[in-house]
Amino acid sequence: MLGTIVNTAAVIVGGSLGLLFKKNMPQRITNIYFQAVGLFTLAIGISMVWNMENILIVVASLVVGSMIGEWIDIEAGAEKLSEWLKKKFRIGNERFSEGLITSFLLFCMGSMTILGAINEGLDGNSDLLMTKSLMDGFSSLLLASALGIGVVFSALPMFIFQGGITLLAMWASTFFTPDIINGITAIGGIMLIGLGINLLDIKKLRIMNMLPSLLIVVLLLWIFV
Repeated sequence: MLGTIVNTAAVIVGGSLGLLFKKNMPQRITNIYFQAVGLFTLAIGISMVWNMENILIVVASLVVGSMIGEWIDIEAGAEKLSEWLKKKFRIGNERFSEGLITSFLLFCMGSMTILGAINEGLDGNSDLLMTKSLMDGFSSLLLASALGIGVVFSALPMFIFQGGITLLAMWASTFFTPDIINGITAIGGIMLIGLGINLLDIKKLRIMNMLPSLLIVVLLLWIFV
């Protein structure tokens, strides 16, 4: 769990530093930053789905998982949790929810998160997560300067998600076959493309409601492949 702990600390430290720079960040710099991050997120997502295999299973997983997520309405739940945190800690940032959700998706949907957490669980190798920590620390600084303290709070769900994958890999090392890793990466890439579209203000997509797709693709690949 060392890699996940360091990664979580990097987001907290980077986000805290970003809050210090927030007051001195001109709006035009913030706008161009989000445009750059949006394009970069699209590029990462496309690279993750480029070598996608078992396309029918991935599509079915995305559709079924999104329908389940919409029925549960995960995004509304995340918004309510964000509002509760704002009241609990007396946070006045209007973009708190956006900062928390955007940062969580950006930090957790990449292939480095999945592969790094699995590698750490299987053989204790934290190199990939250490590299990710440097990237996330810098990203959280910039995100927090634009979106505020919600970015810092995203470290908690990131720790749970990433640490959960590591613990699962430790417990079921033979379960994560190359096909399952490829499927998770493909779904994560599609979700990142959607996040990039959101960041560019092209259209508002309910990406959080697609999260069950990650579980569905694992289940279907385990059954049929």
